[in-house]
Amino acid sequence: MIFPFVWRILPGPAALKVIELLVVLAAIVWVLFTFVFPWVAADILPPPDGTVDVSPSP
Repeated sequence: MIFPFVWRILPGPAALKVIELLVVLAAIVWVLFTFVFPWVAADILPPPDGTVDVSPSP
């Protein structure tokens, strides 16, 4: 499995390893939401059609 391998290669005691893993996971999530998901959505999802009327109703 990959988790034991990652746990072994991280430096420091267990508490520091947990913090390092959380930072790495946060970085992965940030990259996915910033670059990967918008790129995939632009290629797969159709462009939105129509307009939204934001004028106040009487």
